[in-house]
Amino acid sequence: MPLYRLKSHMKSQLRTVALLMLALFAGTETSLYAGPAVTLEVSAGKHDRQQTVISLPVPEPLQNQKQLTLVRLDDGKEVPVQIDASGSERTLVWILSKPLPAGTSRQYRLHAAQFTKPAEQVTVVDDGRHLNVKVADKPVLTYNHAIVKAPKRDESYYDKSGYIHPLYTPSGKVITDDFNPDHAHQHGIMFSWRKILFEGRENNGWDQKSKLGKVAHSQVNTFTGGPVFGEIDTSIEHIDLTKKTGPVTMLNENWKVRVYALEKQFLFDIVSVQKCATEKPVTIDKIHYGGMTIRGHADWHTNHGYDYLTSEGKNKTNGNQSRPHWVEMYGPLDEETAGVAIFSAPTNFRSPQPVRLHPTMPYFCFAVASLDPFDIQPGQPYVSRYRFYVHDGKPSQEVDQRLWTDLAEPPEVKLISGP
Repeated sequence: MPLYRLKSHMKSQLRTVALLMLALFAGTETSLYAGPAVTLEVSAGKHDRQQTVISLPVPEPLQNQKQLTLVRLDDGKEVPVQIDASGSERTLVWILSKPLPAGTSRQYRLHAAQFTKPAEQVTVVDDGRHLNVKVADKPVLTYNHAIVKAPKRDESYYDKSGYIHPLYTPSGKVITDDFNPDHAHQHGIMFSWRKILFEGRENNGWDQKSKLGKVAHSQVNTFTGGPVFGEIDTSIEHIDLTKKTGPVTMLNENWKVRVYALEKQFLFDIVSVQKCATEKPVTIDKIHYGGMTIRGHADWHTNHGYDYLTSEGKNKTNGNQSRPHWVEMYGPLDEETAGVAIFSAPTNFRSPQPVRLHPTMPYFCFAVASLDPFDIQPGQPYVSRYRFYVHDGKPSQEVDQRLWTDLAEPPEVKLISGP
């Protein structure tokens, strides 16, 4: 091709690209995106939004699309988006990577995608014993589906499965503990009831040494990675060991653990659904601890260098049995501070839930049974949702409160135009 024709051809190509970009910024459809598209508007409401998780049902015109593309209309940048098809309706999930100040809104154009599935930012790998979750090749957490044996084999009653450990900070430090000699029945992140009444017998899923009950992994249902989140779905059994004819499963529990694609801090949700395994109810009796629990790093116990920060500004000297929206546990790891916060969703039973903040051991739990006994009835699942935030550095009441607000009062998303 002659040089002058080549230059003319290149100019024509550049003009075409420019026109396509202008059309995209204007929100009009181009040949880049074939098929239906809609415009969405996200409103911050009364709160500043930053790294906020957005979730909404996939709009009707796009329900049958396998892949979608999301574009910010203020700057034309593409935003990673992921479809969650695990529930009764398909859900769209993305993260507000660009801050959205209070009182403002931003529009996005959601298109049917014309390319292959995007690369996974969050990965989940089953190595045969554990489900290992990473964000951008950084380890986040390990769910143990195989039995982890107790260090002392004459204490095999402490063997455990169906829990998370280790949990990591973004810099790679382990922040949880397992089989600590002082309380070997406390395992990383776990959900166990301390005092249970079933068929007229008392059993105990918390204190494994009692041999009255146990909580154990049952099966891995599904796991998946993605550009916005990775998720594991597992089944766990709460087993009564007091029946003379042999063990009987009282509760079947489902865990959905969703880890979001954030690298500078880790954010994940655990949704627990407990259902009666028989036609008989299960009574969770009154006691001051038991429930969703986390055990902090062993160093925090030996040097007593840990503390708590709650949404009410309380700590380990005055926070026990208070009812905060969230609790952060923090302390030194390798001479630098790190912390993990747990946010209890406002939809949880007896919200805001009482907490057991141990004053001399680095563990806490959301202890709903400390108020009164309650029953889990057949056909009436007990549903809990908790969000976890793991970070390096000192805790920030402002950051924790912002994350709580994102969970309790998420931004409003509305459809403002269809195809």
